[in-house]
Amino acid sequence: MRRGNLLSNLDWVTVGLFLVMVTLGWLNIFSAVYSEEHPSIIDLNQRYGKQFLWICASIVIAAILLFIDSRFYEFFAYFIYGFTLLLLMGVLLFGKEINGAKSWFDLGGFQIQPSEFAKPAAALALARYLSEYNIDARKIRSFIISAVIIFAPAVLIMLQPDTGSALVYFGLILPVYREGFSVSILLAMFALVVIFLMVLLLNNLVVLLIILACGFIAWGVISKSYKKLLQSIGVFGVAAGMLLLIRQITSLEFSNYFLAFIAMIISALVFGFNILINRARKPFLVLSVVLISVIYSFSVDYAFHNFLSDYQQRRVNILLGFESDLQGAGYNVNQSKIAIGSGGFSGKGFLEGTQTKLHFVPEQSTDFIFCTVGEEWGFVGSVITVLLFVTLLLRLLHLAERQRTKFARIFGYGVLSILFLHFFVNIAMTIGLFPVIGIPLPFFSYGGSSLWAFTIMLFIFLRLDAGRKEYIR
Repeated sequence: MRRGNLLSNLDWVTVGLFLVMVTLGWLNIFSAVYSEEHPSIIDLNQRYGKQFLWICASIVIAAILLFIDSRFYEFFAYFIYGFTLLLLMGVLLFGKEINGAKSWFDLGGFQIQPSEFAKPAAALALARYLSEYNIDARKIRSFIISAVIIFAPAVLIMLQPDTGSALVYFGLILPVYREGFSVSILLAMFALVVIFLMVLLLNNLVVLLIILACGFIAWGVISKSYKKLLQSIGVFGVAAGMLLLIRQITSLEFSNYFLAFIAMIISALVFGFNILINRARKPFLVLSVVLISVIYSFSVDYAFHNFLSDYQQRRVNILLGFESDLQGAGYNVNQSKIAIGSGGFSGKGFLEGTQTKLHFVPEQSTDFIFCTVGEEWGFVGSVITVLLFVTLLLRLLHLAERQRTKFARIFGYGVLSILFLHFFVNIAMTIGLFPVIGIPLPFFSYGGSSLWAFTIMLFIFLRLDAGRKEYIR
């Protein structure tokens, strides 16, 4: 493609949105850490000066990406992905630990975070795999391989540990679904989230009984037989009754949860024996889902109390209302809500944020940059910021759907899903609707690695879109 064609086919609406957002982000970083001793917005000793350099570098990176042949990204997708996996392994061995996470390479005072660059790499590799000949995303084998591509970097990032960055990879399930995988996978993921919340909110016995009740209802709907449904409930009831009687007439002591669990196992054995005799597939599916759900509920409870640090557990408990710690784990979110609320309708004005200036909000130029928007620009500025993101996401959706190759379309959905999760989780985190997990707001938060990674994702896709008429397969 000639240069003239490239520039004419480039989606300038998206480019304009990018430039507006990085400019607004830069101004808000300047306001968040402004010092009267360093009034110049391009003072390279301050964060806003460094961000200016990173923005300039990101524009150079964008230009380079646009002038690379679009076939390069597909051809080298696996190589790029493998290289980022090596970087993620390397950072575990040779990385610099900051805030308890070994996520950074320190290159002579310049720090780089490989986990940010692994996101576009994973999106490229996923797009390459799903666009290959004879790959059908509707088949379970393709989904398993896709899941390995998606979650291999996430596992390495969890080992740093960096829970927030690892969470973002769940968004890459969206491209797999778009390519035809059954909606049941989304329903299954939703069910996992519901069970996760139930384990945190409810007693274990209640969770177990709810799972069993859902299993009985599902079996009744599938079998379309009240008789079979009542038989299943009856088996569980008899098993539970026998165990209750044993507990009453003996010296054995076991909890109601243990009683219900053993009754479920007995019912599952009886139910499974009946399935083997009749060789019925649907009852086996129901039984499998129930057992997997129960095992998952065990794992959530175990992981919450054994894998998460006390500080992370408190953050989750504070979000769910079980604890109140405004001076400890809940301090960030409380100060964040105060700052955003103090902005009122139109805000206090540029450089006039008192919560910001007095440093009440930690990480106010990175993870909590939206606080500066809310305090200084108020409700109006917050809505405009949200609308900018929504407009960008809708534009990316439009661009993804107009692609003529599977690779470009899948990668476009990957970019869309990653940006959406960052945007949604970051803002939800700052207003207290999500635990504080530490992920940046795209194009707004301070940081070179995140800005460059988002720029790479966006402009690779824009290059693929600009060349959509070149190669059709």
